[in-house]
Amino acid sequence: MWGGRFSGSIDAKMRLFNDSLPIDQRLWNEDISGSVAWAGGLLRAGILSADEHQQLVAGLEQVRAEFAADSFQALPTDEDIHTAVERRLGELIGALAGKLHTGRSRNDQVATDTRLWTLSALDALDAALRELQQALVAQAEAAELAVLPGYTHLQRAQPILLAHALLAHFWPLQRDRERLRDARQRVAVLPLGSGALAGTAFAVDRAALAQELGFASISTNSLDATSDRDFIVEVLAAAALVGVHISRLAEDWIIWSSSEWGFVRLADAFSTGSSLMPQKKNPDSLELARGKSGRLIGNLVSVLTMLKGLPSAYDKDLQEDKEPLFDAVDTLLLTLAVVAGAVRTAEFDHQRMHAALDDAMLATDVADALVRVGVPFREAHHISGRLVRAAEQRGVALRELPPQEFTAAHPALTNPAAIFDVMASTAARDVPGGTAPNAVRDQLILARRLVAG
Repeated sequence: MWGGRFSGSIDAKMRLFNDSLPIDQRLWNEDISGSVAWAGGLLRAGILSADEHQQLVAGLEQVRAEFAADSFQALPTDEDIHTAVERRLGELIGALAGKLHTGRSRNDQVATDTRLWTLSALDALDAALRELQQALVAQAEAAELAVLPGYTHLQRAQPILLAHALLAHFWPLQRDRERLRDARQRVAVLPLGSGALAGTAFAVDRAALAQELGFASISTNSLDATSDRDFIVEVLAAAALVGVHISRLAEDWIIWSSSEWGFVRLADAFSTGSSLMPQKKNPDSLELARGKSGRLIGNLVSVLTMLKGLPSAYDKDLQEDKEPLFDAVDTLLLTLAVVAGAVRTAEFDHQRMHAALDDAMLATDVADALVRVGVPFREAHHISGRLVRAAEQRGVALRELPPQEFTAAHPALTNPAAIFDVMASTAARDVPGGTAPNAVRDQLILARRLVAG
């Protein structure tokens, strides 16, 4: 494609270093769609006759059929997907294939292909995220009024509904979907027609190209358009954050599934064993999901680092953009599917969760009871804290302190037994976003609506 300027052949190792077909061959469908659209643009611009256009499109569709049937044969001389498609087109229709690249550069061609591929990837990622959300919603609905300890600093804090804890992982995924949806408008910008850097010299209707290919707008500066990889960075940043959110979900569930907690049991289908210890059942689906977050973050850092020192217009460094993008999407789609399966098939042990509750987790409720009779919260906090310390010193549960100990702490604490009710504690937090059954029910209504259909 570029050999006319050169008198010698390329070094064999340089060819391996330079060629990108093993990576970008997955853009075959997008490359052919872009070429079909470009042929139409050349027809409208008067560069191609109707017959030439018809032959080019028919040839391109035949190449597409060969790829779809997995019968396309790449050659050692195929530098990338663009040269492979054009070479095969020439074999099918002859010298006419050479007209297809009129006014077009591989610079705007590859940018167009990558954006088309990314648009499809965004749809697939949204569907996979929604599948995991649906699994969380199903578990939250099945949990009903089950209560477990809520933790801060990995220390028991306050009782919460299991459904509330499950939905705490739903909303980060919803924000991920929104971020990817928002990124779409910046992905759907057509660079085709920008040429190598200065635009095309032929009167190609770029707006018509954008409409045909499903882009929302066209690029406004050809120099920027051929080198803009912001859209990849944006998608990789969103993907890295999805990975972080999945990792946090996995961490919670790994802890919950341990023998020490025993709140959840993963299905055998999403667990593995030990080569040495027959009794082991390891949550490897979740541990691998947790580990993949580092890979996703690394893909983002790789592209940012590659971009940071580039001058304007296209540079060969930009060939390194696709492997991290493809890897991030592949990694996320598989990870999301596995985690969704693990969540959907898990079983919760409500008795173990209830047994893990203790009276100290209701110390805030003691303080709240005092606030309701007019005691300033800071004073109520100190009173409740002294009662907790007294129970610890006696080696008893908070409710097992003698009644006179409560009244000595404050005269209003005449019926402490009424305070030590975990369901009453959760029900009291009946504010939007709280863990009360009514509030969680409202969360579920909204969550179901967001993942419906």
